[in-house]
Amino acid sequence: MSWERNIVIKSPQEIAALRESGRINAMALDAVRKLIHPGVTTAELDAAAEEVIRKHGASPTFKGYPGPYPYPASICVSINEQLVHGIPGKRKLQSGDILSVDCGTTFEDLSEILPSPLVWVIFLHKPSG
Repeated sequence: MSWERNIVIKSPQEIAALRESGRINAMALDAVRKLIHPGVTTAELDAAAEEVIRKHGASPTFKGYPGPYPYPASICVSINEQLVHGIPGKRKLQSGDILSVDCGTTFEDLSEILPSPLVWVIFLHKPSG
């Protein structure tokens, strides 16, 4: 195993593209955050993130990630017992769920991958009476 590292100095244009990639990624995570409530599926969260990413001329880094089974979604959504890299689908969020979301955005061939800085706990407030 080689411990050599190749550090590539980024040009000002590449740094600007990485900054924009991170900004788009943050907007995608914000769109996901706004949708989080009981009854929403993880597929709906994924669709919201992908819509924001593509609207800004970028692409989801995770979608199609190579492997024996290319990753099928734009985000990773892990609920409760899922450790990491949960694949979005039909599962509906429930009150009390603990949720984490990871998102990656590629802009001008440069990627920014941001795990969500927060873990969300979903609460459902029942009206009294």
